[in-house]
Amino acid sequence: MKDKYGREIDYLRISITDRCNLRCIYCMEEEGNTFFQEEDKLTKEEILKIVSASAKLGVKKIRLTGGEPLVRKDIVELMEGINDIKGIEGIYLTTNGILLEEKVEALKKAGLKGVNISLDSLKEEMFQSLTRLGILKKVLSAIDKCLELGIKVKLNTVMIKDKNDNEILDFVNLTRSKNIDVRFIELMPIGVGSKFKGISNEDILSLIKSNYGDLEEIRRDKDGGPASYIRLKNGKGKIGFISAISNCFCEDCNRIRLTSEGFLKQCLHFNYGIDLKKILRNGASEEEILNVIKNNIYNKPEKHLFMKKSEDKELKFMNQIGG
Repeated sequence: MKDKYGREIDYLRISITDRCNLRCIYCMEEEGNTFFQEEDKLTKEEILKIVSASAKLGVKKIRLTGGEPLVRKDIVELMEGINDIKGIEGIYLTTNGILLEEKVEALKKAGLKGVNISLDSLKEEMFQSLTRLGILKKVLSAIDKCLELGIKVKLNTVMIKDKNDNEILDFVNLTRSKNIDVRFIELMPIGVGSKFKGISNEDILSLIKSNYGDLEEIRRDKDGGPASYIRLKNGKGKIGFISAISNCFCEDCNRIRLTSEGFLKQCLHFNYGIDLKKILRNGASEEEILNVIKNNIYNKPEKHLFMKKSEDKELKFMNQIGG
């Protein structure tokens, strides 16, 4: 289905929990975080009802996120249920990778096609500093396991000034020998992320160009994602740039977001949307749910306003919204 600006909306990102086994510095506070109660979160059955209605409106791609989605105990069963819904062509996962190695075989059997792994450092000490609780070797082992199973791997990397910004070329070099895509994502000024200064993708690209000769330019990913790509000469993987701050790509946005408490968001930046959980628990029929989602999609905002003051700016942390 198209929104009122003519964009085809065929991608639903679902946060299945706000809980996480890490405390990344630009996502959550180290202590004192509050989490939704279990009864406030969508059940597996409620999520499947929303996906079913969304599929009838043309949604083809589902991404499960969090928090950390792998801390949810029924994730395999949930993925199996989504995979059985007519019209869904691909199920993907965004994860920090800590629990991935032990669960990835079951997830593949359930329908998993690809993973985005959030990884901001290749150095153990810095990784622990950024995540506060992470063990780097678990993530690296999970990456190798996914490649062994033929699951597409993309690394989502956020560069923070005076933290990990000296590792840019280390990440670039990963794409020489491994069939993975490294995607530099500009730091979003959301929640605690607004306390830090990110590195613009323009500066990252300039650094890469000054250190490497032949670069193949690839405009956009074939799956319609927001990243533009380059490739090193003879590189096995690609280097991507998701530049929401320095180069707004909202004209091509094809997604909506569902939080773990059942709030359907039209845009990451804004706080408005619709409480689908309330509608579901008030006994709405599938047709009523479908019409609510249809209206929400149609009225999706034209673009974000991250660099401007806005009364409707989202104030929740990223783990509450869904990464």
